[in-house]
Amino acid sequence: MPPINVLVVDDSALMRRLITRFLEEDPQKPPIKVLDSAANGQEALEKAVRLRPDVVTLDVEMPVLDGLATLERLMRQHPVPVIMLSAHTTEGAQATIKALALGAVDFVAKPARREDMPQMVNDLRFKVRAASQAVLRWPGGRPARPLAVVRPVQTTRQAVPPAGAVGISGGSGGRYSAGVIAVSHTAAASQPSPIGAPEVAAGPVRQSGRIQLVVIGSSTGGPAALQQIIPRLPANLGATVVVVQHLPVGFSGPMAEHLDRKSAIKVRHAQQGDQLRPGEVLVAPAGYDLTFRGRPGNVSVFLDPGQGPVPPGGFRPSVDVTMLSAAEVLGNQCMGVLLTGMGRDGALGMQAIFRSGGLTIAEHESTCVVYGMPRAAVELGAANRVLPLPEIAAEIVKNI
Repeated sequence: MPPINVLVVDDSALMRRLITRFLEEDPQKPPIKVLDSAANGQEALEKAVRLRPDVVTLDVEMPVLDGLATLERLMRQHPVPVIMLSAHTTEGAQATIKALALGAVDFVAKPARREDMPQMVNDLRFKVRAASQAVLRWPGGRPARPLAVVRPVQTTRQAVPPAGAVGISGGSGGRYSAGVIAVSHTAAASQPSPIGAPEVAAGPVRQSGRIQLVVIGSSTGGPAALQQIIPRLPANLGATVVVVQHLPVGFSGPMAEHLDRKSAIKVRHAQQGDQLRPGEVLVAPAGYDLTFRGRPGNVSVFLDPGQGPVPPGGFRPSVDVTMLSAAEVLGNQCMGVLLTGMGRDGALGMQAIFRSGGLTIAEHESTCVVYGMPRAAVELGAANRVLPLPEIAAEIVKNI
């Protein structure tokens, strides 16, 4: 099994040595190999072209050519998955959000205290491995395959799947439909799928209740994906949107501010007790699980800091927690949207919304940076629609 080849870029000689050691001591397979290191952005650009690493770790603050300028040139000249290393400061957080918008796959916050170092090491290893599987899809990037053409395919049999049924069927088997368009899901397709291709089953019939809440969940590649959705929503959208993006504490507020500056719709950091109001986007604060209390027409936000640290493999905020709560409180008046990300967070929440009669949309593999979370929802049969990223905003607006 070939190693994951990494280029480490940091102006601190100590950090270059530490990062190299941390990555190469990772016992998991495949091994991580640091090809070389660079002390500034200009050196990094030269070595990236020559060495062709699988992943680059890139410091935000550097002399000669800083991290943002380096990233922008890398994405244009030699696209490669990049993990940013950010200072745990307001300025560092703002620069990191800009970096994610420019095409960085993910980031790791440098530890503010010595005791935070083990968490940073674990995050860095995990995210380097995730980045090695990423497919760049930003302007100037290199898609691994042509963008699939995904078209709605009307199913024929008017039947509702039983609770718990897996909604992937094909061939001569029945195709579940309940008056909702099912979207064909075929990886790497370049033409519309034939009617006989495997399809994503429609959920229970939605009643006439208007959508009051849209929950959007994302992880690796999410900040860039959100910029293709939130700025395309109108200021007078007739529902509240809640964004649950996996981020460390201190970074969700700057992301909300960044999206607000780019959008007609109002975007802000969610606070305890916020009422759900149409025409507003609430970004879940990092470090808290966001749930809902009340009943349709009078729903408020509840933020739970949880008990102790997040367990390995878990997240706070958790997409599952927010979507499960949305389904419980709002039933068929909520919509779930699951975007790019590693792992399975959000799949069970999408299933709950699906079963409640709400609408669920999963991002198609052809536009995901990491096709993990949407895949898990599709495999559960929990997606009414599977769409490429550029079509999702219009689909949200059309169904509200």
